[in-house]
Amino acid sequence: MENLALSVKNINKYFHDPETFQVLKEVSFEVKKGEFLALVGKSGSGKSTLLYVLSTMDTDFTGSLIINGTNLEGKTQNELAAFRNEHIGFVFQFHYLLPEFSAIDNVMLPAMKLGKKSHEEIRGDAMQNLILLDLKEQAEKPASKLSGGQQQRVAIARALINQPAIIMGDEPTGNLDSKNAKGVFNIFKQLCKEKGQTIIAVTHDDDFAANCDRIIEMRDGILFS
Repeated sequence: MENLALSVKNINKYFHDPETFQVLKEVSFEVKKGEFLALVGKSGSGKSTLLYVLSTMDTDFTGSLIINGTNLEGKTQNELAAFRNEHIGFVFQFHYLLPEFSAIDNVMLPAMKLGKKSHEEIRGDAMQNLILLDLKEQAEKPASKLSGGQQQRVAIARALINQPAIIMGDEPTGNLDSKNAKGVFNIFKQLCKEKGQTIIAVTHDDDFAANCDRIIEMRDGILFS
C-alpha cells in the first residue's frame, strides 16, 4: 500500500432520475505514486462520474476509496472538503481562475484556505510554481490578461500549491489548441518524472492518452485496462 496513491474496490453508483440506472459497475483499480493515468471512454460511459467519485466530490456510491493511505469511507462533508484541499489538486477544461486576481494570487488561494503556512511562505511557494511553469513574468498580471495557454498553466500551478498526492484532470487540454495542449501534456509528464506527481486525467484526446503511462477505458460503467 505504501507505493499506492489511490485504491478503489467494487465501486458502484446509481442515478435515480428520471429512472434508476447503474452508471458505475464494480469498478476496482489501483494507481501507483508517480503514475500518469489516462481515463478514456465515450460520452456517457461513466468516466467523468468516476472522476468525481475519486475526487471525493460525489459521495453517493458504494465501495471502498483509499487515497494516499487514508480510507475515506464514512467521512463527513467537512472532513472530505479539508482532505480534498490538502491531498487533491484539480485541473479542469476551463481554468476557473478569478479574472480580477493576479496569477500569483490565484495560485495562492488553496494554500491560504488550508492555512498551514504563512502568507510569505505561500507566496514564495506560488512563485516557485509559476517559475516551474515558465510564468514568472506573468505573476502580477490579472488572470483576465493572460492567454488561454497561460491561464491553464496558472491552473496547474494552483493545483500544485498544497503538494497534493494526486492531480485530477477533467479534459485538462480540451479547451486548448494543439500547441498549448502539447505544452500542458509535457508539463504533466515532467511533474510525474521529476517530482513523482501522480496524475489521473479524463481525456478525449487520443494523442494525450497514448503518451500516458497507462490507459484505462470506461464502457457502459465497466472498467477495462
